[in-house]
Amino acid sequence: MNIKSKDIARIHTTLRIAFDAVVVNKVRTFLTALGIIFGVAAVISMLAIGNGAKKEVLEQMKLIGVNNIVIKAKKIDFRDSGNGQVEASQDDKDNKSKENLSAGLNLQEAQSIKKIIPTVKYIGVESSNESSIMFSRKRVNGSLSGVNDDFYKVYQLGLDHGKFPVMRNYTNAAQVCVIGHNLKSKLFPKTSAIGKDIKCGKSWYKIIGILTQRGQSSGLSDNVALGNIDMSVFIPLQSYLKRHNDKSKITERMLKDDDYKDPNRNQISTIIVQVFEANQLKSTAEIADRILQRKHSGASDYTITVPELLLKQEQKTRNIFNIVLGAIASISLIVGGIGIMNIMLASVIERTKEIGIRRSLGATAKDVVFQFLAEASIISLFGGLIGVFFGVGLAFIIGKLTEIPTIVSWFSVMVSFFVSAGVGIVFGYMPAKKAAKGDVVVALRYE
Repeated sequence: MNIKSKDIARIHTTLRIAFDAVVVNKVRTFLTALGIIFGVAAVISMLAIGNGAKKEVLEQMKLIGVNNIVIKAKKIDFRDSGNGQVEASQDDKDNKSKENLSAGLNLQEAQSIKKIIPTVKYIGVESSNESSIMFSRKRVNGSLSGVNDDFYKVYQLGLDHGKFPVMRNYTNAAQVCVIGHNLKSKLFPKTSAIGKDIKCGKSWYKIIGILTQRGQSSGLSDNVALGNIDMSVFIPLQSYLKRHNDKSKITERMLKDDDYKDPNRNQISTIIVQVFEANQLKSTAEIADRILQRKHSGASDYTITVPELLLKQEQKTRNIFNIVLGAIASISLIVGGIGIMNIMLASVIERTKEIGIRRSLGATAKDVVFQFLAEASIISLFGGLIGVFFGVGLAFIIGKLTEIPTIVSWFSVMVSFFVSAGVGIVFGYMPAKKAAKGDVVVALRYE
């Protein structure tokens, strides 16, 4: 038998002794491994929450579109003064002269932004309100939006069936519409919706297209969120302004009559500016703000938001939060490692005579070190394996019982498992060295 074969046989024997020692003390092994089990489970579940949060942010960025700037109209807060007169709140009173000179957000301003700023690729325009939508005897509540042609481009909306309105539909204020996926499912569950007429408020529109299911940009502020596209009806903007409360008419009356005040003087509710490159977002937003400031006489009756920057900040905050959660969860692994070290130190004292007998039969100090390291590693690997299943299950339960999205990655599972093995080796080394340093004669005489 050569030296290599002897070494293999020695390692095999040491591993078998270590495994037998672990199996004999089942209860102690399980209790020792509990710290590792909970530590691995905590790390996996926390990383799953972090991965889910990251995916949610990326999905939100996809929904609102990359390189977009969102300009939303704000309503002026008018309240009853108690004497039958309607007056502005204190903040509005301070800006009354500016606000009275502002015509609100309107289509002309959107066209000016596109014409003046060279970095603008598309400019989407929307004016919307909640509406009851009817077909035959079915009625559902949804949203009615008047939009321009660029609106579909900036939000990258696709079609399941049909077509988008063509340019003459906008210029002629045609009574045609594109509806959301879920709205089609509710009104036309078993039949085709293309070519059917639906009633929105008091007007009828012919369906020419069905949007691909999109989902909602949940978790975002009102200044960024798209709302439920899947339950919306989209009609040409000119058709909306002609048939559904054109605020420009109210603005004209308000400018002529000081006693008439309406909280919403805006012709359109949202302007979405899409730039060519992401590095143009900030400068474009600043120029658009200056244009609107001049047209609105300095009135603060609109908000400008850069969703991508907002979401990146949100992602950064979540990443920091996830790092903190991961660090807290990792403490459980350290506590588990300390538990292994304590139990192994106690085991060394209990098994002093066993160690002495092994040494007297020819085992070297390295064999003893390897034996106790193997025992610690087996315990930590056992805990790590159970912890992986427990962590995956915990992540699944969190995802089902709460609205928190969770995604378990193989990377987090492998890292947690191998870290648990490393913990066993690191915290098992001190007891192993202590066992190997003992005097053989003293060990044999130990009772």
